[in-house]
Amino acid sequence: QLQLVESGGGLVQAGGSLRLSCATSGRSFSRYTMGWFRQAPGKEREFVAAISRSGGSTDYADSVKGRFTMSRDNAKNTVYLQMNSLKPEDTAVYYCAAEYFGGSSRSEHNYDYWGQGTQVTVSS
Repeated sequence: QLQLVESGGGLVQAGGSLRLSCATSGRSFSRYTMGWFRQAPGKEREFVAAISRSGGSTDYADSVKGRFTMSRDNAKNTVYLQMNSLKPEDTAVYYCAAEYFGGSSRSEHNYDYWGQGTQVTVSS
């Protein structure tokens, strides 16, 4: 069992930055591929980014590529999402997810554990 707790969300002006964190508890964090997803009001949840178990490989949605950076610290059992040049369309609840021995999947159905989400609001 793995528990995930996101933090770092908030209200920011367009062009600003936020850093989300996802702290996990449980064993064998390094066995999990980690992903970030988001869900805007009235929309389906969508893939944002994923990182391999070692942290050596990342994948990003086209909408955030070049602006967001995902990283992980396996010693601290934590993943991060650095979000720069934020836009109003980035407004959503952001979720952290874990896939056991996964392949950095973009499909939410492949993830085994989810956090409760953290709200990110970008004002224009």
